[in-house]
Amino acid sequence: MSVTPSSPDYILPKLKAETLASLVKKGVRLSGRALDEFRDFSVKVGYIPNADGSAFVKLGNTQVVAGVKLEVGTPYPDTPNEGTLVVSAEFVPTASPVFEPGPPDENAIELARVIDRSLREIRAIDLSKLVLVPGKKVWVVWIDIYVLDHDGNLVDASAIAVLAALLTTKIPKVVVSPEGGITVKKGEYEGELGLSRRVITVTIGKLGDVLLVDPDLEEESVLDTKIVVAVSDDGRISGIQKSGMGALTYEEVLKAMDLALRKGGELIELVSSATLKQLKEGS
Repeated sequence: MSVTPSSPDYILPKLKAETLASLVKKGVRLSGRALDEFRDFSVKVGYIPNADGSAFVKLGNTQVVAGVKLEVGTPYPDTPNEGTLVVSAEFVPTASPVFEPGPPDENAIELARVIDRSLREIRAIDLSKLVLVPGKKVWVVWIDIYVLDHDGNLVDASAIAVLAALLTTKIPKVVVSPEGGITVKKGEYEGELGLSRRVITVTIGKLGDVLLVDPDLEEESVLDTKIVVAVSDDGRISGIQKSGMGALTYEEVLKAMDLALRKGGELIELVSSATLKQLKEGS
């Protein structure tokens, strides 16, 4: 488990914050959702025409785009017979009053790391299948995340977008010369990237002694702490990230894990079904 400090980027009026906390103790949220209920979300795949895979996701009012691009590169020295994975995130300045122009800040870097670890640790992408010339040339999988509108829970919105984008990603067609040279046939594909495991994240906030799923921006601003749990379609936990200075008891951690596995499984099925339906409609 990794722990990072949390600094609220939204200030909720004191009276509203007190009302929110009082309602949550009674099992009610300002939005009317149940404590374990995600906001409504929509997925649109093929959102970026020039990407090898992409998706736009709206989770409540949080909006995120994920794009996947495969490029020929060299493997890392310690993994000469595996492709490579690179995840980056950018917070578009117009997405929130607190986002500023310039290079990705620590929050964007942290978001990218959480998504990267959730995929890498469980080997969601079989990088051994992305070798073009053993020890010399491999596919580099670039995953870029763009936050367009911030209304809370950027991690889960990004994870949904990345999963949908990866499910639609195709591998460009290449020609390998006898000397090991690589020629990419632009606009032609030889198959799907494919996933060994489908992975999603579930963010759970703690307010007082109450746990709640998918906190929106107002809820995030008053949480004592929150925990992000990455889960796979085969019921395994592939990563845990805690933020905020508050603590979780042993029993609360166990409850959060059970909650994440249950909601994560449901979420993976919903995202997969929506993606498959759009792929069939577009074929």
